[in-house]
Amino acid sequence: MAWIELELLADRDHVPLLEAALENAGALAVTLDEGRSEGLDDVLEPAPGATPLWRQLRIAALFEDDPTGNMQAEACAEALAAQCLVPPTLHRLDDRPWERVWLEDLHPQRFGERLWVCPRGQRVDAPDAVIIDLDPGLAFGTGHHATTALCLEWLDQAPLAGRTLIDVGCGSGILAIAALKLGAARAIAIDHDPQALEATLENAAANAVADHLSVHPPEQMPLQAADLLVANILAGPLVELAPTLARLTKPAGRLALSGILAHQAEAIGNAYSAEFALEAPLEREGWLLISGRRRSVG
Repeated sequence: MAWIELELLADRDHVPLLEAALENAGALAVTLDEGRSEGLDDVLEPAPGATPLWRQLRIAALFEDDPTGNMQAEACAEALAAQCLVPPTLHRLDDRPWERVWLEDLHPQRFGERLWVCPRGQRVDAPDAVIIDLDPGLAFGTGHHATTALCLEWLDQAPLAGRTLIDVGCGSGILAIAALKLGAARAIAIDHDPQALEATLENAAANAVADHLSVHPPEQMPLQAADLLVANILAGPLVELAPTLARLTKPAGRLALSGILAHQAEAIGNAYSAEFALEAPLEREGWLLISGRRRSVG
């Protein structure tokens, strides 16, 4: 199977929104690197002693090479061109084991005190390590994105032993799997993307926690509330889902919301403060995690 790669070059400050836009538009994977495109250096090279104007990153988004994928890639190229330093480019790529190519650049990472995410086949020398073996495939969620890292660090310190957790927008299933590895009794993963649900089940099986995990599309969200709920999506959906996420969190249960940019914190606070006692946000690379405890009923 062939693929369509959309390549963008953007100012670092624009990258989080571009990355989110590509994922929402149907990109199967989005990768970043410190790219420099041919011809751009001459245009942006500063004079001696001057401060560089641009801190550029290369964004590569992968789409299926079919009518839908081509339409998605072309629409993104047109819609996002104004945020790029040079016109976006589209390339056709022959089939390769892309998940293995990406894994060559992945290394074990620690989140919090105990939690580690390791590409399969790699290990860490830490006696108390709680290790997630993760092969990301084509589903988003390896811990390298700031929003996922914030959630993993939050889970590392959360009271999970024997408790239930709901993961809304599960992606690769990394957060639900982390909760189970850290002692949760049960996890429920929710995502609108069937491929994400499939990847979550595969990753759970590889980590020997599949018996304690169930996956559902949003229209089949469970009716029962959980002790903890984590939602790593975007601010707009978080605001819209506030009543639902409150219903899915038990009284005195804990909530963690991520995928929030700094200027969106007020809207999140307005949407959740009636039902949750919110804590000070955690910040990483311009992204926030907002957590809180569900207020008791009555």
